[in-house]
Amino acid sequence: MFEAWGRVVYRRRRLMLVIAALGVVFAAVWGTGVFGVLQSAGGFSDPGSQSQQAANLAAAAFGRDSGDVVVLYSSPAQTAASPAFRSAVTHTLAALPHSKVASYETYWSTRSPQFVSANGRQTYAVLELAGATDSARQTSYNAIKNQLGAPGLRTQAGGLVPTDEAINKQVTSDIGRAEAFSMPILLILMLVIFGSLAAASLPLAIGGIAILGSFTALRLLTLATAVSIYSVNITTILGLGLGIDYGLFMVSRFREELRHQGSVEDAVARTVATAGRTVAVSGITVAMALASLMLFPETFLRSMGYGGVATVLVDMLAALTVMPALLAVLGPRVNAMRIRRSVQRPQADTASGGWYRLASSVMRRPVAYIVPIVIVLLALGSPFLRVTWGGTDATVLPASAAPRVVTEALNQDFPGNPTAPIEAVVKFAGPVAASPGRAAALASYSSRLGRVPGVSGAQVTGVRGDVARVDMRYVAAPFSSRARAIAGQVREVTPPAGAQVYVGGQTAQLVDELSSLGRTLPWMALVVALATFVLLFLAFGSLVLPVKAIAASALSLTAMYGVVVWIFQDGHLSRLLQFTPNGTIDPTMPILMFAIMFGLSMDYEVFLLSRVREQYDLTGDNTASVAAGLQRTGGIITSLALLLVIVVGAFSASGITFIKLMGVGMIVALIIDATVVRVLLVPATMRLLGRANWWLPGPLRRVYARYGIRDESSLPQPVPEPAGT
Repeated sequence: MFEAWGRVVYRRRRLMLVIAALGVVFAAVWGTGVFGVLQSAGGFSDPGSQSQQAANLAAAAFGRDSGDVVVLYSSPAQTAASPAFRSAVTHTLAALPHSKVASYETYWSTRSPQFVSANGRQTYAVLELAGATDSARQTSYNAIKNQLGAPGLRTQAGGLVPTDEAINKQVTSDIGRAEAFSMPILLILMLVIFGSLAAASLPLAIGGIAILGSFTALRLLTLATAVSIYSVNITTILGLGLGIDYGLFMVSRFREELRHQGSVEDAVARTVATAGRTVAVSGITVAMALASLMLFPETFLRSMGYGGVATVLVDMLAALTVMPALLAVLGPRVNAMRIRRSVQRPQADTASGGWYRLASSVMRRPVAYIVPIVIVLLALGSPFLRVTWGGTDATVLPASAAPRVVTEALNQDFPGNPTAPIEAVVKFAGPVAASPGRAAALASYSSRLGRVPGVSGAQVTGVRGDVARVDMRYVAAPFSSRARAIAGQVREVTPPAGAQVYVGGQTAQLVDELSSLGRTLPWMALVVALATFVLLFLAFGSLVLPVKAIAASALSLTAMYGVVVWIFQDGHLSRLLQFTPNGTIDPTMPILMFAIMFGLSMDYEVFLLSRVREQYDLTGDNTASVAAGLQRTGGIITSLALLLVIVVGAFSASGITFIKLMGVGMIVALIIDATVVRVLLVPATMRLLGRANWWLPGPLRRVYARYGIRDESSLPQPVPEPAGT
């Protein structure tokens, strides 16, 4: 099937390239408009959770009460009680246009002491902006943000809208910087790897097509569902990374086939039949891993799944259509513009070379390699056992960003978490004001909430119709384990008779998020494992190799998780990496990194096992096949990892902490997986397993013979029984 497709592409190569060029133009014009329609920062909560129901009920009853903008005013000398301080703030806020600011609250309008810091020299104002949508409120904020400064006072703006604006700008800046940083370095490395400009430019072209194509797919998705702004990060990483992966693999195989085939058409057909088959298996495997993110209800993870799957599929389709067409047009000119003479030198025999000698050394002493490698990887992963989960707020921004400064000041300097209370939204059977009994029940319930251990105060902050809201202050940080315990105890308090209570707020949202992720995670792992197992069985005709591949990837991920906790939770290397640790890890990050890195590790596994299986079909010798497969792919796999490290490395310099965390974690996993695991651990385990690598019961042999994803031309008939160890 793949060889026939290769011949079709060869004969229609110019038509393929014209269609691809039109698609690229459309994507560049329309697809890049996705940045204007993506959902702003957020999407970390479960839409069906109790905390979200509380937020929806409160919004319907009382309107938005989320503090669109929190303006922090401070003075080194004056206190909020001084007339000059008061005059500066109140006159500034009174001058704001009513068409842009629907309402605001201050210490002087509420007389609430929670608006004044412990030292008395700071106060804040909470602004509700005009506008029914996020974009409308952003427009209102843009119109007033330069009018918030009070004379003689230091002014800093935080809250939801400024935080979203800062994150969106940082994400856009990170993408531009990543592309500007990575592209020149990638081109230089590709020139070194391929030795010619023509060959080096092809994988970059596939990566560029994939990024534009995925932008277009994301914009199409926004027509039907909410898609997070963060999805463009995974699109850029995977689009460029996998585009280079697939392009490099295809070009390397084509140059090899040019030396063995009698024509360019035959070389293209054999390239698609072998490397193209591998790309298809790899692409489906990676896409399945990323598709598992769609099982989660959180918009953030679902968006990453949308973006990831779209990118992988575009990468795969481009590698199977545009790349063969380009190779068909170039033919031997794929080696044009050489920078070294060794470009057309015949490749070393499979029974020689550094990679073959390394594989042979590992297979002579497999246990001596396996035991220390497994111990070291488990030791690297051990810090993950003490992970502390936290939420996502303005602290993901650089330490100097105004929204982060405001958030940290409110948490540290003001009593009782003024902008992050635990909220109990009470739904009665009828209007509260019309029934003295309901009013008394509400007062009694508020009193019971105030006696919950850790709660420093409870106050009814709103009653409208049959809905009431009680806000609770507490001393602990909003995302701390102590705060989560308090939220759990609040939920255990008996509600008023005949009423339904929904507990919300930032802390409760984190509790619900952890619960939601915990419920879905086992299903995600099961789906990924089963899909990978079935796909690798169909690709390689073995029940053992898929299990080994999943176990090896699990070891890589374990080490990655441990290193991430050691760096980003414990704060090691924070100066070098330029971030301020907050002692927690966002719980969505390990899940996202699992989907991405499991897919990429399977990508490398498929590259290696494809060559091993190809050789095994010809010889039936397990040991020689493993050594030959590593000889053919070892250099490619390590080159791919190096190139992807460059792509991901640009994101490790992100100003958004959790994007930096993802970049650093992926670099660690890539280095471990492409060197220690694929080069040392995989050959060692395959040597120990011997004939068992290819074990397949009789009925499943017939299934594989009929449905297997194979290169038919390389299979002698009948398929040889295992003969070597």
